[in-house]
Amino acid sequence: MRIAETVTFGGSGLDRHATLRRDATGLDQALRAGTVLPIWRGKPLFNQDRLAWVAANHPVLALAGPPVFLGLDEGTPRFAADLSDWSPEAGADAPEAGFFDQTVQHHPALPGGEGFTELRGVMTRLDAREAELVVTGKALLHWHRTHGFCSACGARSVLAQGGWQRLCPACGAQHFPRTDPVVIMLVTQGNSVLLGRSPGWPEGMFSLLAGFAEPGETIEAAVRREVMEETGVTCGAVSYLASQPWPFPASLMIAARTEALTREIRLDPEELDSALWVTREELVQSFAGRHPTIRPGRKGAIANFILRNWLADRLD
Repeated sequence: MRIAETVTFGGSGLDRHATLRRDATGLDQALRAGTVLPIWRGKPLFNQDRLAWVAANHPVLALAGPPVFLGLDEGTPRFAADLSDWSPEAGADAPEAGFFDQTVQHHPALPGGEGFTELRGVMTRLDAREAELVVTGKALLHWHRTHGFCSACGARSVLAQGGWQRLCPACGAQHFPRTDPVVIMLVTQGNSVLLGRSPGWPEGMFSLLAGFAEPGETIEAAVRREVMEETGVTCGAVSYLASQPWPFPASLMIAARTEALTREIRLDPEELDSALWVTREELVQSFAGRHPTIRPGRKGAIANFILRNWLADRLD
């Protein structure tokens, strides 16, 4: 798919400068010369629709964890830091549970318009470089926050190599950032595409089927297995379309297309609330907001990207 990398979070050619990760002195110098993106409980700091970078000695970082190195942005060193231990003042908006948190948290050390904002709400308005930087920082910090102990011996591990490794001082084990591979499938039969909705999604929201790839499994096998498990539909040949880093919390979405060999749907209610075949004409209505029951997946997600390009015959 020639336009694959135009998907949100599709990459911008960021210079990740991996050699600097092993240079402690160089990292210290880069931190003093660069800027840091504070991230609070998974919500990056924005000023309107732009990432809000601060200096390494800014008061807002007083309770932040060690910064992680993201790379060089046109020569400027960029870092991210976890500010999750900070608690907003009493009376401030508490984060909303559910599919999308619309609240914004403001820090007293930032008197301007900056606020910690849910990435889903602004991701389509970021340029490619900002998108790559924020998806990298968000995923890295989530990994550090959830993998603070050695999986070999249970001792607390420590951050190393600018945030791209954790070391266990007790047994010497090395641990590296985790990304979970997820297959997401454009399943078609003639003029129709197979869509489903997961429990907890907003009413009427449908998307492509998706699921985690399992150990020892090819992408092709994962596509066929997930479709069969969730809907009972048998699929044939599988071909790759595109991929997307997805920082909710840290997955790699691998989009593929396949032709269904059967049409009858036998729903697994533990996986999906509903699944159905949707024609091209119905999908056009859905994207235009005119379908009575089907809402498309969120803009910025690879499912939306694939479906729109399927309608436009741009999957080559």
